[in-house]
Amino acid sequence: MWAYHRRTMIEPSTTPDHLFQDVQAVKLPPLVLASGSPRRAEILSSAGLLMDVRPADISEHRLPGDDTPDAWVVRLAEEKAAAVAGTNSDAVTLGADTIVVIDDEVLGKPSSREEAVATLRRLRNRTHHVMTAVALKSRNGKWSGYSRSVVKVRDMTDVEIDQYVESGLPLDKAGSYGIQDKLFSPAERVSGCYLNVVGLPVCLTGDLLSMAGFDIDIDCDDCDKPLNTVSMQS
Repeated sequence: MWAYHRRTMIEPSTTPDHLFQDVQAVKLPPLVLASGSPRRAEILSSAGLLMDVRPADISEHRLPGDDTPDAWVVRLAEEKAAAVAGTNSDAVTLGADTIVVIDDEVLGKPSSREEAVATLRRLRNRTHHVMTAVALKSRNGKWSGYSRSVVKVRDMTDVEIDQYVESGLPLDKAGSYGIQDKLFSPAERVSGCYLNVVGLPVCLTGDLLSMAGFDIDIDCDDCDKPLNTVSMQS
């Protein structure tokens, strides 16, 4: 089984209370994470899952069939899993993607510091939705779904936003923020799965692995009422 390498550690600002305590490595067929996100790798590792990290190289542009944000994010997760699955037929490949939605508009990762500042000013003191889709693919089939969380952003000052963007932390994150960035602490309130906003809902991931036939029982520490939808199984 492949081992998770600590070179993909999550930022030091991550709140450890939202990860997992006293977990043991779960024995599964080889698990491949088709994502370069250090946050997703750290979440899986903290849940006791060992993996090989092989980021998928796909276009994330919206296509004509992506009629809704959930359809778009699920397609991206499925395409990531499919793009990497052929590298090891014995493995279970996990793809994931996260989007932020406000005013019916999908916000991806910022293309510049200026865009990050504008996005954070737009989000402050308002509520938005975060969706993360998870897709599994193995020789036995494929399974996918998405989790939705509602986030209320606190009333941040322009100075706080400028300093946060200058740190570089929000530049690789959908919505231009990391909810786990403790010094900035952007969220006033989260409804649904907290780890979904970080980038990988473990509650949904565990359900999909169970559906795929694996004897696994993992739950999020801060996820009393997850808003999860299984969109496909085959």
